[in-house]
Amino acid sequence: MSEGFKVHMTATATAPSPTGAPVKEAPYFTEKVLWVKHWTDRLFSFAITRPASFRFRSGEFVMIGLPPREDEKKPILRAYSIGSPHFAEELEFFSIKVPDGPLTSRLQQIQEGDDILLGKKPTGTLVLDAVRPGKRLFLFGTGTGLAPWLSVARDPDAYSRFEQVIVAHGVREVQELAYRDLFTAEIHEDPLVGDEAKAQLVYYPTVTREPFERQGRFTDLIESGKLFADLGLEQVKFDPEHDRAMLCGSMAMIKDTAHLLEAHGLKEGSNAEPGDFVIERAFVG
Repeated sequence: MSEGFKVHMTATATAPSPTGAPVKEAPYFTEKVLWVKHWTDRLFSFAITRPASFRFRSGEFVMIGLPPREDEKKPILRAYSIGSPHFAEELEFFSIKVPDGPLTSRLQQIQEGDDILLGKKPTGTLVLDAVRPGKRLFLFGTGTGLAPWLSVARDPDAYSRFEQVIVAHGVREVQELAYRDLFTAEIHEDPLVGDEAKAQLVYYPTVTREPFERQGRFTDLIESGKLFADLGLEQVKFDPEHDRAMLCGSMAMIKDTAHLLEAHGLKEGSNAEPGDFVIERAFVG
């Protein structure tokens, strides 16, 4: 999640007040960039230090930004899904590059050691607690909408709650299949979920604008039944008794796929009332 979700937060002074009035803490932490990886000219990932007091659930998002420049009165922050599982020592993020984006035009230039502003209140509905128990968990993500699944798929709870975890990543071009190596090989060596991932995780990439082993939009693959056939399932639509899903990515994909899920009998859930599938309402309205 990035430029599309615009929230402005104002830094609160941390120096002693000359009037002696109580001073509020800043609404964010100032952390350091640990590493940056550029996947393409449009996509990059980075990780930052994690404050000792920072707690979140795998799949949640948080506000991040950069310190304001001299000509800026306050920093601009955007909502980003946390790509790390909840127990990780560092916080990982996956971002697009928007040339004229208020934040990403600068964020894409960060380097190791730079300062990053991190909001103190992670939140979101793309979490395991918001879906009812089931047999299969479908994690649908387009583009950088893969980010929360980097977190959920590396969380041992996902494999204890579901027999099968399917990470479906939809992109336009093959080179945009960032983290392909993670889901096809690296996760199998993970000390916490490696064995479970080998047995229970399925990586399902699809490309829309280039030749690839699998092509098509999620909605087309679902409606044609190809999604289920590819996974070796003897069904032509989602099963409300066993199938659960989470959606993240383009607004069009989320709305269209959610409509199909509802047409197949699945009910949307939330933190307050777990259901059969969840979307991030903060992003799609």
